[in-house]
Amino acid sequence: MTKQSPSRSNLPHVAVLGAGPAGAAAALKLVRDGKARVTVLERQGHVGGNAASFQHRGIWCDYGSHRFHPVADPQVLDDVKSLLGDDLLWRRRHGRILLQKRWIHFPLKPFDLLLRLPMRFTTSLLIDTVTKLLPKKLAGEENFATILQRGLGRTISESFYYPYVRKLWGLDPTELAVTLAHKRVSGSSISKILRKVMRQFPGLKSETAGGFFYPRQGFGQVSNALHQAAAQHGAEFILGATVTGVQRNESGISGVSYEKGGKVHHAPVDALWSTLPITLLARMMDPPAPPTVLEAADQIKFRGMILIYLVLEQSQFTEYDAHYFPELSIPISRMSEPKNYSGATEPANLTVLCAELPADPGEAVWSLTDEQIGQRFCEWLASVGLPVTVPVKEVFTRRLSHAYPVYDRDYERHFQAIDEWLGGIDGLLTFGRQGLFAHDNTHHAMVMAYDAGECFGKDGSFDRARWARYREEFESHVVED
Repeated sequence: MTKQSPSRSNLPHVAVLGAGPAGAAAALKLVRDGKARVTVLERQGHVGGNAASFQHRGIWCDYGSHRFHPVADPQVLDDVKSLLGDDLLWRRRHGRILLQKRWIHFPLKPFDLLLRLPMRFTTSLLIDTVTKLLPKKLAGEENFATILQRGLGRTISESFYYPYVRKLWGLDPTELAVTLAHKRVSGSSISKILRKVMRQFPGLKSETAGGFFYPRQGFGQVSNALHQAAAQHGAEFILGATVTGVQRNESGISGVSYEKGGKVHHAPVDALWSTLPITLLARMMDPPAPPTVLEAADQIKFRGMILIYLVLEQSQFTEYDAHYFPELSIPISRMSEPKNYSGATEPANLTVLCAELPADPGEAVWSLTDEQIGQRFCEWLASVGLPVTVPVKEVFTRRLSHAYPVYDRDYERHFQAIDEWLGGIDGLLTFGRQGLFAHDNTHHAMVMAYDAGECFGKDGSFDRARWARYREEFESHVVED
């Protein structure tokens, strides 16, 4: 640990676990407001977590497809703009989605829908819209499938969302929780979808509709900027540090242990804020959590992801920034071309494709070599009319074991058992996507961090009642695609 200046030595010492957007934003908030001495522990050798970026052959690549959305909280957006300056680019979305073997522009555009959707599909949509006006009796217990079908109708549900969730979460839609329909599907009714489409018309379109912010050096530049600003204000970041235990006593949190460079370190702390998966945090408590809490942790699942990177000997594969594949005919869920996100033209005669393949460790595809997965990727692209016709310079993968929380129908009671027990430990806070089991965007994670900072006092106190109110607000967060 680095030595703190005398002016800061009387402040409480907070350890933040994880240097993703939530952890880095929390560190910045605490030190900038002069509320704490902060040490951030990060297992990777870089900040950003799954929202990091890396440069490969001169091309900035992300861990999947990421955008910074203009609907972000004003304070969060202002900070990101201030920290990145001219490196924060404004980009128009230009993607497309494969639906009924037809390519449709995404975000949806009115004329594109009218001209490109198959007539049978459009007719079914109209029938669903009329049918929704008729009174119905609710039968049985609600789940993701029933909520979606009631809101969107059978055509969109069965043709688009049901196959997509089977692919993304590896479960049948009936096995997923009601919560997911509200938090993950921003267009959860036909009227919401139509409103989004109508906002694309000239005169109805806002300045930010259909656009996003994107850093010049990849999405990870957001976390890098938060890291640099927090460090300038005195926060300490220890990278390559694997947390091995969290110590507590009758008074609450007392310390944290971590391994770095083959040595185990122990640091006494006044508070510990964790963005790690809540299940992992529960398992590393010392003394151990009660058996009921550990059993609940064993029941909670996370979905993995294999990111497939294809380096091609051409300047641009397509003009589109992202392709979406909701149907089961192709295993990947989305493909992005990083150069198209930033508008980069260099290096010439070289581009990278990044495909997102939902899969868990232990599945057959997880054991394939990078070359084998790359070959399948090319075959999948050819099957949907996107053949790779140039030399493939390289194939490599990044494998994420905890990409998404899985909202199965039992997750809420298991999560609640862990959350309530951890919430009773003084000085301990869990937040962020993995910490609150929240499938959300980066700007949502930053809001959580900033709100947590507002609850923290310079004397080390934490306003639990205020945090509970913020937690209720977090429930309204809906993912922006």
